[in-house]
Amino acid sequence: MSLSKAGQKESAPPDSLVNADDGRRYWSGIDADVNGMLGGYPAVSRIDLRGSRSFLAKIGLGRTKGDKSVGRVLEGGAGIGRITQGLLLEIADTVDVVEPIAKFTDALQGRPGVGRIYNVGLEEWRPEDAEDGVVYDLIWNQWCLGHLTDQQLSAYLRRCGTALRRGEDGKVEGVIFVKENLSTAGEDLFDAQDSSVTRQDETFRRIFEEAGLRIVKTELQHGFPHELYPVRMYALKPKGA
Repeated sequence: MSLSKAGQKESAPPDSLVNADDGRRYWSGIDADVNGMLGGYPAVSRIDLRGSRSFLAKIGLGRTKGDKSVGRVLEGGAGIGRITQGLLLEIADTVDVVEPIAKFTDALQGRPGVGRIYNVGLEEWRPEDAEDGVVYDLIWNQWCLGHLTDQQLSAYLRRCGTALRRGEDGKVEGVIFVKENLSTAGEDLFDAQDSSVTRQDETFRRIFEEAGLRIVKTELQHGFPHELYPVRMYALKPKGA
């Protein structure tokens, strides 16, 4: 989804205008490089990764005395694997990716540390389809959830919750990470260019609640150019976990 403030106010619920086919047609025409993934703002990648790395460290995920502290990660809406290669493989043994545009994941095929590649949309991904019942220590979602309707997002996050690793005592130990643009217009905004919705913080919190999740930690990303949307990070776990 676009990083710059391009959304428009709509009379219909903005998320109801999201169309997966339109979104995929848009992304299919985008170059498979960092500039393409970040909408012409490649310089923010370094700032973005630094902010995410710092946030993860605050919830106990990162490298411990030089060793990787995470077993398996899933990156949803991975694109070309900018975050997989720039951050997640630093802290995890294996990273699986979900990305509907196959040309974006071509360069990840066979890369050490990259596990399964699911070329499907987030609304189509089903963790129960994995033959060996794989579970995750971390499920990463960044700049991709705007391509789901509110109902699809709630259902997707519920599925993420079922795919988190549990300890021997049955308690959930894995974490869901969400990092997305925030609307500051007083309402959610639809972007017709890539068929996505930019949500308010209140909308995200309502959807998390509907999905049975609680917020463990949340922070704003700092250091981005002023013309871009504000970006917020959320660490989530199922309620009761």
